Amino acid sequence: MNNLNKYISVDPNVCHGQACFKGTRILVYLILEMLEVGETPENIIKKAYPQLTKEHIQAALHYAAEVIRSGEYIPFAQAS
Repeated sequence: MNNLNKYISVDPNVCHGQACFKGTRILVYLILEMLEVGETPENIIKKAYPQLTKEHIQAALHYAAEVIRSGEYIPFAQAS
């Protein structure tokens, strides 16, 4: 997906600089968490965020992959 900028915005003046979908205040990580717990893109759009499209959800997944690819793995601290 070459056109992430069409769907996702990171602006320090919107949502405290967290990635959100352009023209909304819907945070990308919220959609990723919904996918993580088993929600389908169709249900996310139909039941929670009708202003999004399947392309928005694909952009969220691509954005997450790009962030991971360009970052460094830092393991979470395990509880004792």
